[in-house]
Amino acid sequence: MIFYFSATGNSKWAAQMLAAKTCDKVVDIADALRGEGACEFALKAGEKVGFVFPVHGWRVPSIVREFISRLSLIHYHESTYTYALCTCGDSAGEIMKLLAGHLKAVKLHLNASFTVIMPESYIGLPFMYLDKPQKERDKCSKSAARIEKYSEWISESRGGEHLDKGAMPGFYSGFLGGFFHSHLVTDKHFSVDTNKCTGCGKCAKVCPVGDIECQNAGHPEWMGNGRCMTCYACLHHCPANAIKWGWFSSGKGQYVKK
Repeated sequence: MIFYFSATGNSKWAAQMLAAKTCDKVVDIADALRGEGACEFALKAGEKVGFVFPVHGWRVPSIVREFISRLSLIHYHESTYTYALCTCGDSAGEIMKLLAGHLKAVKLHLNASFTVIMPESYIGLPFMYLDKPQKERDKCSKSAARIEKYSEWISESRGGEHLDKGAMPGFYSGFLGGFFHSHLVTDKHFSVDTNKCTGCGKCAKVCPVGDIECQNAGHPEWMGNGRCMTCYACLHHCPANAIKWGWFSSGKGQYVKK
């Protein structure tokens, strides 16, 4: 069983590629969290458990942490092969070390961890831009080959770390990750150009944490529910390109994995 979270499609694509090779069921974490209480799933004999999600500020996205805290796996054992695959635009830092801690807190374990470099989608800082089309294609081509290899290793229950941690991973997941999540993870800087907005409501539909409501003429309003991850699903999926996050995102375009 593969549990995934994806805002712009990179991790969904990776999860579906893995599932096509391993024949495992795919579960959308955002959908699973819409109900109340535990997220309960029954495993078949010998079934593997996978987590696929993007790196957010060199840490585990809050929606994934919430899901893990509510996750109940029937027939999960010490022998259950458990793995994670993260998508990132450049480097993952120590995200898998952090993930292992979150899993251990609910008596789950991590046998293997993988990363793939995917097209950049984060545009919330002045020096952060989307990749050019050719670089997008190159990243996806290389990642497809890596996922093909990883799927074989997963089928063989191979353990170990196969990660793009980058330079100074502890610093990035520690100090910089703390700054990122303290100051840049907020819905306060989102706004909409009402002259462009068509009131289609897609932003509210794709928001994985239900932080958007479309009321006045269908224009989005961010509700400040404390769950926004600045995943930019709303911004990137807007058909009219009417949403921005402060001035940082202005003129930088949109990205959704096709």
